[in-house]
Amino acid sequence: MDEGLPTTELQDYLRARPETRFVDALYVDLNGFVRGKRYPAAKAGKLYSGGMQMPEAHYILYATGDSVDPCGRGFSDGDPDCVTYPVPGSLAPVPWAAEPRAQLLMTQARSERPPHFVDPRQILRLAAERFAETGLKPMMAFELEFYLLDPAPDALGRPQSPIQPGTRQRLASMQTNSMEELDAFGSFLAEVDAACRAQNIPSSVACTEFATAQYEINLDHVDDPLLAADHAVLQRRVIKAVAQRHGMRASFMSKPFLDRNGSGTHIHVSLLDKAGRNVFDDGSELGSATLRHAVGGLQAAMAEAMAICSPNLNAFRRYGPNRFVPVNKSWGAQNRSVAFRIPGGSSQARRIEHRVAGADANPYLVAAALLASIQHGIENRLDPGAPAPSRNVSGEVDPDIPFTWQEAVDRLEQGTVLRQAIHPLYLQIYAAVKRGEHEQILSEIIPREYEWYL
Repeated sequence: MDEGLPTTELQDYLRARPETRFVDALYVDLNGFVRGKRYPAAKAGKLYSGGMQMPEAHYILYATGDSVDPCGRGFSDGDPDCVTYPVPGSLAPVPWAAEPRAQLLMTQARSERPPHFVDPRQILRLAAERFAETGLKPMMAFELEFYLLDPAPDALGRPQSPIQPGTRQRLASMQTNSMEELDAFGSFLAEVDAACRAQNIPSSVACTEFATAQYEINLDHVDDPLLAADHAVLQRRVIKAVAQRHGMRASFMSKPFLDRNGSGTHIHVSLLDKAGRNVFDDGSELGSATLRHAVGGLQAAMAEAMAICSPNLNAFRRYGPNRFVPVNKSWGAQNRSVAFRIPGGSSQARRIEHRVAGADANPYLVAAALLASIQHGIENRLDPGAPAPSRNVSGEVDPDIPFTWQEAVDRLEQGTVLRQAIHPLYLQIYAAVKRGEHEQILSEIIPREYEWYL
């Protein structure tokens, strides 16, 4: 998006909602955090005509918000600006705002400096354009697990479950698919649904998950990976904002509790040919040869993609044997212990469920990694091997997969698959940011050091 868009979208919106006071211009950084600026509605037309100027380094901040010059970008280069423009169709109301407000997504315009983009949304766009060379169109949907928490920690500073609405008791049950729990938090879920509808986010089925106060709200499939990732980013924002309105905190942290299940990002993907036919469907439970080649590509790139699927120290706590979290490169039908699951149902909806990423992973970058991996597998006709048997296979840890943060970042830089679709310099920047975050975490003495070594 290299030039301003017509302001018709904004004009039509303000004509229909003249009470709007502000427009929030949002962008998403390397960590998947939503940042932005707030414009008076009368000034928002400038976003379309001239774009929003902002330091390019704000796309590659640490999780702490620090800008620390990864690969010489931020200080060494004089901290230059980049220009971002609105994403067409993203202008929507902010239902939870105290004053009438709108929001829109912004995306980076082309830069003269390589790589052309540090905007994760543009990283995905380039991967999707490359994938289009296959003649296939991805159908994609995200499933994000999250916890509802009390906004106040316990006496030891740890997160705790919220007080159940209508009672004075802290939620303690672990009832998966509990209708009673959905009813108890019904006003929260209803407001999430209403906010998603107002923002054209196709939220769907809600359920309680396999841990106390853990939930999932599905998103419908769309035939545009960029739009699917937009939906995931914006749904996370809705859930967090609405939870705060209800006196709770929503967390997409991968492993907030050591004794409870972690939260994942499960991505469902199928591929359509030019006639709109699902090429993964051959009438069988395991799918077509094309599906198997796609799985082979996901297997081939799994190790180098771990740093993107697990973007922080905590995310690696989610992995472990016998947790129904991937610890190997297995695949198979109707088996939640594998990394790449083939869900049941109509063969016309045959798809791959990618179960590797944590809920705090950046949806744009994970989707870009998936497209790169699948394309690699299809073009090279990779064989995924035999499917897993109908039993738990998550006790068999694959030594080739990096399950520590530092090792995963090393494997990302050493990899050969993702760099076919993601600029190698961006992968270096990503790795530099993650190494820097790791160093910042280690810069403080943790209590256990005193317990063990003082």
